[in-house]
Amino acid sequence: MTDTRRLYQQTADRVRQLIAKGDHQAGARLPAERELAQQLGVSRPSLREALIALEIDGTIEIRMGSGIYVLNTAKPAGNGRSLGESPSELMQARAVIESAIIVQAAATMTEETLATLRATLEAMADDIANTRKPIEQDRAFHLIIAESTGNTLLAEIVENLFDERHSPLSAGIRGHFETADSWTAALTEHHAILAALEARDPLAAQAAMHSHLTASGRRWLEN
Repeated sequence: MTDTRRLYQQTADRVRQLIAKGDHQAGARLPAERELAQQLGVSRPSLREALIALEIDGTIEIRMGSGIYVLNTAKPAGNGRSLGESPSELMQARAVIESAIIVQAAATMTEETLATLRATLEAMADDIANTRKPIEQDRAFHLIIAESTGNTLLAEIVENLFDERHSPLSAGIRGHFETADSWTAALTEHHAILAALEARDPLAAQAAMHSHLTASGRRWLEN
């Protein structure tokens, strides 16, 4: 029977099996991410998602700058529940969908909407400067662009995809790998998107949006 579970769940079970076979006892440190990904024959993003899932269920602990440690050797394989969509697939989907949406948005963009986007980025910069995570400003920026098309279904899709970042899996990824530097990079990318919209250049806007969302996925899952 074909395993229809998400790839991170399947990969998490494979790590559990390694632990259960006695290769790694409680308190032991697992191989580094790169080595473990090669051993399992999976990509680092898929492995990182699996490790976060294992940390959430109490099998391992990820200690930044130190390594990945086994906490519980008795967790059975095959019982992993879904903790949300795969963050890597989520960002790929957003890159495809929002890159298409912004082409239409560029054609209907008004000065009023541009002013709102500028104000949103100013508020985002203020949050970063004051060590606050500008999640709401980030959400507003993407949603304003989608809403400017006048298509409520497109706006709803963008909203739902963005809000998936609050799933247990995505929240775990962000908790470990989202930093002030990553937010600063995102702000710079948002300014590039805004500049393309101000220039009424749909192809540049499309390229900037795709570049931003692709880079966001890399910051979460590959750095």
